[in-house]
Amino acid sequence: MARPQNIVIEQRSYDLSPYFPILLLTGDHWRISDIPSKRLHFHNCLEIGLCESDSGIMEFIAKKVPFHKNDITFIASDIPHTTYSSPGTKSKWTYIFVDIEELFCPFFPLDFLPNQELFTQFLHGYSTVIASDLHPDIAIYIRCIVRNLVEQPANYQFIVRGLFLSLTMAFLNLYSADLDASPKKRKENSMVVAPALDYMRTNYMMDFPMDSLSELCHLSPTHFRRTFRQIMGKSPLEYLIHLRITKASALLRTTEMSILDISEAVGFRSVSSFNRHFREIMNDTPKNWRGSMSFLKNKSLLKYNGWMLPEIIPRDSQSLPQTKTGAPH
Repeated sequence: MARPQNIVIEQRSYDLSPYFPILLLTGDHWRISDIPSKRLHFHNCLEIGLCESDSGIMEFIAKKVPFHKNDITFIASDIPHTTYSSPGTKSKWTYIFVDIEELFCPFFPLDFLPNQELFTQFLHGYSTVIASDLHPDIAIYIRCIVRNLVEQPANYQFIVRGLFLSLTMAFLNLYSADLDASPKKRKENSMVVAPALDYMRTNYMMDFPMDSLSELCHLSPTHFRRTFRQIMGKSPLEYLIHLRITKASALLRTTEMSILDISEAVGFRSVSSFNRHFREIMNDTPKNWRGSMSFLKNKSLLKYNGWMLPEIIPRDSQSLPQTKTGAPH
């Protein structure tokens, strides 16, 4: 089904730590408006949501799925969606954003899995809304993860990694069961450019022709570029540059690497090119940005990329552009 022309899709990138790539968003302020957003969005990582009150709708490109209190949502990267509450309510949520591949990599190489292709499709193409009472094991894993992230007991990072391994396998089993029930469901919510996005996320530091990405998506170069821009709001090259800058910002914030070394590590051929693109995207020089982050101590982790608070949408101004401080989920 063709995407409605009045739907705008946004990309929201979360700058997760490379050493423990998990972000928890929770608290009473995480209440979702009952005003439907005119913009779908997708993330650069996995989103897991726990609805703690009320009900509403989770909207995708081609369908709407109701949710209720205690329901759990699993939204893989690259899947456009938005959430709004039932009229007159503001559903309360807890969200976990995580890069599963980076989380497991130091301790559990994913190539040990018997079906790596299925796992990749699962991480980048699966979405579901499930009831806690029908899947109590999944609910327990999630609540234990949240509790450990909030309380941070001794060795909590290792506890969370173990819980996430169990949680991921439970979700993977659900995905496999869905595929067995409906062979066509695998690609139902996947974007046609998802293979190109996955390739760029893995090989962003390498040089490769943009037209080679069209082959991964089984599209002609012209059709691929047009489709990519329609979905992503930018060309493949612009997306690649944005991805490199996002990776560079994480290294600037979390390592002592020199700016020259970081520019080379993320794929720029010259530091001047890196500085120019960094300023265009981050509105600052790499040196100044690194200095400001050392004082903020991660409080502005998502200032330039993601969203730390829900946006309050005026009822008479639903079409106003969003700011970079919050968004309807």
